[in-house]
Amino acid sequence: AEDEVTLFEKDMKEFWIQFKISYGTEQNNQTSALRDLCKETIEALSGKWSKKLKEEDLMIDKIQEYNNEILQQSKYIAEKEEQLTEIKLKLNQEEEQQNNLTDSIQELKEELKKKMETKSSKNKAAKEKVEQVSKITTLFKENLGLEMRRIHDEQLQFIFRHIDHKDPDKPYICTLSINEQGDYEVTSCTPPLDCIAELQLKLRETNNFSAFVANIRKAFTALSYK
Repeated sequence: AEDEVTLFEKDMKEFWIQFKISYGTEQNNQTSALRDLCKETIEALSGKWSKKLKEEDLMIDKIQEYNNEILQQSKYIAEKEEQLTEIKLKLNQEEEQQNNLTDSIQELKEELKKKMETKSSKNKAAKEKVEQVSKITTLFKENLGLEMRRIHDEQLQFIFRHIDHKDPDKPYICTLSINEQGDYEVTSCTPPLDCIAELQLKLRETNNFSAFVANIRKAFTALSYK
């Protein structure tokens, strides 16, 4: 009986040993399989996430590229808007200069028109005075021995004769013109008369041409007796 107990104990030990060996091997196999599965899963997830990260990196790069393009376009548009503003300002300045030039031209036209009207009026007055003188030329020549000539620069030259009783043909000459103001002006007198300035002033005040010629003759006659 003691041997059977010992044998039983021996068999039990072998059983437990075999059981442990068998159980441990199965556990090890399961652990290894689980580990391989985890490894494969991790590798698959890593590949998937790696691909996804790469795609996201590409997307980020693309977005950055788009942002850069938008920035460049915005900068380009800003430059063009600035150029357009400068062009508009320049056009406005040129338009203002054109308006000023047009106003200046109009002012010059009006000023020229006034000057032409003034000149025309003066020319008309001068023509009337010349005609007045011409009308009495014949009368003076016949009665006073006066010859009247129109010489250069629209001047009138009066040649008096029959003044010097010693030399009736001796000429006494007075030259008269009409200045820019439309007034009579004595430009020369031969021989000179001391009273010529006074006679000229009186002619301007009275516009009595006949009296002026008569006074000139009187002054020449008085001079001839000196």
